[in-house]
Amino acid sequence: MAAACTRALRKVGWSFLGSPSAHRSGTVSYLLGNVGARGSGRASGSRGPVVRSKLLSSLRAGGGRALGCAFLLGGGLGLYQTVKMTVQQHLAEEETKVSAGGLKLILYQYKTCPFCSKVRAFLDYHGLPYDVVEVNPVMRKEIKWSTYRKVPILMVGDDVQLNDSSVIISSIKTYLINKEKSMTDILRCYPEMKSVNDRGKEVTEFSNKYWLMLNEADTSGTYLEKGGQKEEMKWRQWADDWLVHLISPNVYRTTGEALASFDYIVREGKFSTFEGFFAKYVGAAAMFLISKRLKSRHNLQDDVRQELYKAVDEWVAAVGKKRKFMGGDQPNLADLAVFGVLRVMEGLEAFDDMMANTKVKYWYRRMERAALNHEGRPAGRNTEQ
Repeated sequence: MAAACTRALRKVGWSFLGSPSAHRSGTVSYLLGNVGARGSGRASGSRGPVVRSKLLSSLRAGGGRALGCAFLLGGGLGLYQTVKMTVQQHLAEEETKVSAGGLKLILYQYKTCPFCSKVRAFLDYHGLPYDVVEVNPVMRKEIKWSTYRKVPILMVGDDVQLNDSSVIISSIKTYLINKEKSMTDILRCYPEMKSVNDRGKEVTEFSNKYWLMLNEADTSGTYLEKGGQKEEMKWRQWADDWLVHLISPNVYRTTGEALASFDYIVREGKFSTFEGFFAKYVGAAAMFLISKRLKSRHNLQDDVRQELYKAVDEWVAAVGKKRKFMGGDQPNLADLAVFGVLRVMEGLEAFDDMMANTKVKYWYRRMERAALNHEGRPAGRNTEQ
């Protein structure tokens, strides 16, 4: 629309400059006559017609050319602004395309789920734009189209579905590094396996989910320190197999904490009014009881806070005093996994206790800044599928 207005202004300007003098004067008179007629209601006495007559005389003596120049100048400025806006918009689109690695991402999640938080931490750190679909944890209508009924689910484009937080992270990270494989090719490296656990429940697992599917050169370029890959995989698995199981027993440790946790869950989640009320009070009571069973299942000591403190300090010791992150100067996938899991407790008593009674605070704040500032934003890659 701006370009069309610019062209119109320039056309009018050239018509003033290129037309015969008599025609130009008539045109000016017609334009100013209309203006004068519309403005006569505000004029006082007889000065309106006199002023208008003098103005017309001056314009007939050469004002038409001045008006034409004004139109041309306005059109030129408009054209400049139009081109400037178009270039800026194009550059912004290209930057988004490059930073996203050419991926269109939709994350199906529960906001308070630690596994979903892991994926968000990864995407945020790498500056990958994504849309979020908050799933109703009761009905789960938002993922009724999927045979895989857990979250997170990450849709890549319209037809590639990534399940399991660790598979999502490994797949996308591989895609950002590996310049040769498509997302579909990468996904084949993480085959799905179904089995029945010791409680008779069918479970779905994924092979190789802590591996990045890289060639030798890319592996060497990604893991600069000897043993870096093995260390990253070990602690990513630790976050899934141990740390995440300390969250529920701690945030539902007492009836008061359970109620506060469900108040947060209902506030941040997608519930109807009835579901929210039911979840807050009945869910809090149920999870208070379930947390006791989880404590027994995972062989936790009676004081589950001490288990949390011990685990977090174990992580801080593994990072060490000489490194900002386990990944060195930048977070690696283990840093992002641990940060994502711990982050779901923010705003709750368990989080405040952890920050006050462990050595994790400085590492955690560095991670927070790294994710917020998208410090792992990729430089770009070939986006062909």
